[in-house]
Amino acid sequence: MNDQISTTDVGEQPPVILPRDQHPISRKHINEHTLKVLYRLRSKGFTAYLVGGGVRDLLLGRRPKDFDVATDATPEQVKRLFRNCFLVGRRFRLAHVRFAGDYVVEVATFRRQPRSEELPDDPSEHFFFTENVFGSPREDAFRRDFTINGLFYNIENFSVVDHVGGLEDLDARRLRVIGDPLVRFTEDPVRMLRALEFGARLGFTLDQGIREAIYLRGPLIAEAAPARIREEVLELFRHAVAGPVFREAQAMGLLSHLLAGYEADEETFALLECLDRRTAEGVPVEEHQVLATLFLSRYRHALQTQGEGSITDALRLANLLLTPLCAYFRIAHGTRSRARDLLIGFYRMMRGRGRRGETRFLRHAGAPQALDFFALWCAATQSHADLLAEWQKAFEKAGAPPADGARQGAARRRPRRRPRRRPAKPAAGPE
Repeated sequence: MNDQISTTDVGEQPPVILPRDQHPISRKHINEHTLKVLYRLRSKGFTAYLVGGGVRDLLLGRRPKDFDVATDATPEQVKRLFRNCFLVGRRFRLAHVRFAGDYVVEVATFRRQPRSEELPDDPSEHFFFTENVFGSPREDAFRRDFTINGLFYNIENFSVVDHVGGLEDLDARRLRVIGDPLVRFTEDPVRMLRALEFGARLGFTLDQGIREAIYLRGPLIAEAAPARIREEVLELFRHAVAGPVFREAQAMGLLSHLLAGYEADEETFALLECLDRRTAEGVPVEEHQVLATLFLSRYRHALQTQGEGSITDALRLANLLLTPLCAYFRIAHGTRSRARDLLIGFYRMMRGRGRRGETRFLRHAGAPQALDFFALWCAATQSHADLLAEWQKAFEKAGAPPADGARQGAARRRPRRRPRRRPAKPAAGPE
């Protein structure tokens, strides 16, 4: 199915409304702070909906990571209703209502697409203007990215409101863009990556129009802010879908534009999928592990090409591989250094036991993470099980520090001595 959801014919079709007895959403599944915000807005005469991914996940029987609220109250009106409210965002004004435990409920005002005659004369002001034109709930639904994210839960009568065909797509387990995918991906190229992420996370098929648009608009994602791309990529690892998303992105020509020319091989895909499985089991993933995982195959092949080299050669090669991507995404030197340590640790272990400096390496605070990284590669490639077992015994015998203390040794510093104060010279008396 490749029927486009038009963003211009907003008023043509009435919404589909599911009453409480026809959907599984219950208030006991919604965070209590979010309910407080919804009820306060409603009690003051405003329309208030639960929106976005929270509604989608509840309908799918999943546990949402957070809840967002949309209302016809302006950000300033929301702020007057809640003493614990702070307005954020310059181009897209939002209200954040903060509760104990650092819990934040994000409240957005319904937006709409402005008419051409409303736009400012200066084209440079169009983007900011279009992000802050308030509208109706229906107009707001048609501004969202995917149909499954355009569903509303009405706290007034506990119904689900669907203006964009999201309920039908949920049942069909299909991902569709609201509007023309070519236009929507041009407006925000990051939506291409989010489409692949949702497809992998939810197990949904991508509409053919999405696939065709990614092929045509893929190069545009290189124009997105590197900081935003970096965060979206890390989200893939946190949701344990990096492997399938990277594989799909490369097959569709998107990955090289996403990561500044990066290409993955089958060994890397296997390693990513192994890392995803571990993350899904509850082991958190850190950015330096992501970097080392992306470059391990390339690092290993380069080591094989150059032959038996020194630790200095291995160090230089790790820096050579990691630095360009770290510079592009402005990744901290400390993160790059930890990724480099994992690669160097892998190099040491692949050389085998009995090498010079082995005792010092086994006692190094970062060595347990290197062992864990080597074990991940062995599992992904189904190789070197005997060598891994040798290193595990060596670590046990050496009494290696725990993996979570990887940086503690480097963090210890000798306390600075307070400089002695010299006694003041006596003031010179009269001669």
